[in-house]
Amino acid sequence: MRSFDGQRSDNQPIRRTPDQKRRALLQMETELAALPAKATPTLRASLEARIKALKEELANGGPPRRERDRD
Repeated sequence: MRSFDGQRSDNQPIRRTPDQKRRALLQMETELAALPAKATPTLRASLEARIKALKEELANGGPPRRERDRD
């Protein structure tokens, strides 16, 4: 089956409000704290990278202008 333009399966970033981003950040930090000691280092590093990127995005007020214009 072919997708149509604008379908959710298109490789596009999810647009979220700052409040939704704060909730997602809190959830990811909780998940990181709850990871068992036997969790793979790759999983832990991936989650830490996502948390760091989201914190930077919240601190800077969003993605750079040219990325927002592209959407």
